[in-house]
Amino acid sequence: MQSASHLSRRRRAALPVLPALLALLLSAVLPAAPARAGGYTPDPVVAELTRAASALASGEPMDTLGDLRPLGRAVDGAVIVGVGEATHGSHQFFALQERVFRYLAEEKGFTALAREAGWDAGLRINEWLLTGRGDIRRIMREVFQSEDRLWNNEEYLHLFEWMRAHNARGGRPLQFVGDDIVPVEPRLYDRVLRYVDLRLPELRARFAELYRDRPTGEVLTATREFRNRPQDERLDMARRTRQAYELLRSQAPDRDREEFDWTVQHARVIAQSARFYAFDNATEGTQQDLYRDEQMAANLTWWYEHTGSKTVLAAHDGHVALVSNSPDYPRPQGAFLRDRFGAGYLSVRTSFGEGSFVAYDGLSTQEPLPLGTFTTGPPEPGTNEYTLDLVPHPVYLLDLRTVREPARQWLTASRPTTEIGTVWPAPEADTSLLMSSDLLVHFHHVDAARLLPAEGRGAPDAECRVAT
Repeated sequence: MQSASHLSRRRRAALPVLPALLALLLSAVLPAAPARAGGYTPDPVVAELTRAASALASGEPMDTLGDLRPLGRAVDGAVIVGVGEATHGSHQFFALQERVFRYLAEEKGFTALAREAGWDAGLRINEWLLTGRGDIRRIMREVFQSEDRLWNNEEYLHLFEWMRAHNARGGRPLQFVGDDIVPVEPRLYDRVLRYVDLRLPELRARFAELYRDRPTGEVLTATREFRNRPQDERLDMARRTRQAYELLRSQAPDRDREEFDWTVQHARVIAQSARFYAFDNATEGTQQDLYRDEQMAANLTWWYEHTGSKTVLAAHDGHVALVSNSPDYPRPQGAFLRDRFGAGYLSVRTSFGEGSFVAYDGLSTQEPLPLGTFTTGPPEPGTNEYTLDLVPHPVYLLDLRTVREPARQWLTASRPTTEIGTVWPAPEADTSLLMSSDLLVHFHHVDAARLLPAEGRGAPDAECRVAT
């Protein structure tokens, strides 16, 4: 959620040489890019980007999916595909994630969508996807309250309803998983304690002790209360929840190994979350952010190894990236996934020229920060988006690995890039597009996502930590 920009420099790959003549010939026959002041004719970099680009449809989920065939070819062999978002609050990025998931589910055998959302949030939504029991709007209101309030939107409602309709028709079910360790989720403690009561009653007293003073109530209330505890209390809770996890996984169940394995994972996420909030945010922010992305990757790895489901990961550009561009943010989730899966993990970045998005107002003096809709653009000269916006397609895909010179060298260099997390304004970060991702989808224009109302109030009460 506090993902603003997490990409840094990496050793350059060897650069193939493209004769300048070819670039000049391409620039002569290509149509002019969108006009800037005084007009503009593509230079060799823009000419090569345009040659390599595959035009995509407008980005609405129910559009034809045939335009995504180039992406389908690029993901052959991948089992985890990270599809990023340059803002946490723009309609087109969420719609793209749905379109990519639909295409990969229909054409490539993908069966799961992961999201940087709480583990229990994923469990509850997935239960609805598989059974249809309950009200998905209510579930979304209840699980997307705190750091992930921005996911309670019409775009994800549409996606979940499509997944449920698919499952109701039969065939291999589509599933949803939240791989994050924030926010605090009281129901996750309940899941572990119910299992202990039923299957391991001899440990009931010990778990009651280890989970004493556990968070209770709604996600938002529990997150705020736990965050405001003194650090020594948070550290003690982190220690005790780790002990509970270790105790549980040391057991040898005599039946239903599947239920046991899932409960051990629930206990593991509780321990991860307690440890995350035990860091001193003022002095240990770097370690805290590193820990979060490492554990998100570990949870997604557990999911894949346990289910065998090829999975699309929806998250901020900074989380799906292969490298970090900030000394304050050592390694993103994508780097850990590349370590584990190699070429089996594919990173898809997004970018945009101008448009609107929903975010928390970082200039407000209110507590908690209020939500607002903001607009930015057009991009400034010298940014990555400025050159990307000169390619004439309104929406297009680039396989960054196959772009030739002189654009390849341009893609390798680090320059200012817009990456907006939960809070606006957010600083630009120097980003090497080629080093950070395998593929890129660029939109000339994006619109604000359509948030669903919070029950009983027009504007959500929310906890938010400013991105760094």
